[in-house]
Amino acid sequence: MKIEDSFRVDVPVEEAWKVLLDLERIAPCLPGAQLTEVEGDEYRGTVKIKVGPITAQYKGVAKIEEADEANRKVVLQAEGRDTRGQGNASATVTATLVEESGGTTVNIDTDLNITGKVAQFGRGVMADVSSKLLGQFATNLERDVLSGNGAGAATPGAAGATMPAAAPSASSPGAGPSTASSTAGTSAAAQSPGVRTVDAPEAEPVDLFDTAGNAVAKRVVPIILALVAFLALRSIRKRRKRKRQQREE
Repeated sequence: MKIEDSFRVDVPVEEAWKVLLDLERIAPCLPGAQLTEVEGDEYRGTVKIKVGPITAQYKGVAKIEEADEANRKVVLQAEGRDTRGQGNASATVTATLVEESGGTTVNIDTDLNITGKVAQFGRGVMADVSSKLLGQFATNLERDVLSGNGAGAATPGAAGATMPAAAPSASSPGAGPSTASSTAGTSAAAQSPGVRTVDAPEAEPVDLFDTAGNAVAKRVVPIILALVAFLALRSIRKRRKRKRQQREE
């Protein structure tokens, strides 16, 4: 299904562009999402969704496929699987940034493919949920990242500095005098790609009933009413049948 939406942040488009490319900084702003690992340009984590008493946790990976700075367009590819094997989800998200009155409007086009229990709500409910979650995301983004307050204000370099170094020690075999080439080699080794664990707080699941509100009610209530009517009609027919049988006896 295709979902179109947008949100606005009160910062210039140049600043918004840099922030939205930094997935590690903005991931905690998305309700239900928790970033757990980073490897190269892949970001791994979980998204929790609650449907009434049922909680689904999707474990997956996200990656920026295209970053067109000239046109302020980002294409993000994400996919995940329910940890209990009850469904999966994949999405291609295209974000286009437009400067507007000193701020930035971010237009989001999502091509979503989802299976399992969550898929039962259909496009209408999912679009309503998407709109409300984007609103919460924009609020969190401005409060926790763009304002310069909180842990989200850390620079990408500071986060990357926690990556384990793989540089050889000075006492290792073959280590020679400190030269420009050996220094460059050591620096490259220290920055070599590897799996880095992200120590992020566990996210609360997004409750679709609370988030979608009336959209879910409009979908579920008619089904419940139809079921009640069916059971009532069935009960009346059984009583009439018993009365006929008693008269015949």
